[in-house]
Amino acid sequence: MTRDSESIGRGEETEEDQPDRHQPAGQGGHQPRDEGACQPGDEGAMSAEYAVATVAAVAFAGLLIAVIRSPEIQEALLTIIRGALTV
Repeated sequence: MTRDSESIGRGEETEEDQPDRHQPAGQGGHQPRDEGACQPGDEGAMSAEYAVATVAAVAFAGLLIAVIRSPEIQEALLTIIRGALTV
């Protein structure tokens, strides 16, 4: 085995495996950023979308808590659990 094949066998990178750091972006070096990823003026759009999704999730959790605390739902859940445990 040569030194390169031994390095590869141990999972080490050789010089051929590494990108050429002296080439301009897009030519074997670092990949350029996606130009369409963020339009001017859209910098806060993702944060706003996360905020809306978080508020919606909290509202849904509050609704579920209100439903589960109702006596009718608690009784129905207990009936289902008791039925499952007696089988």
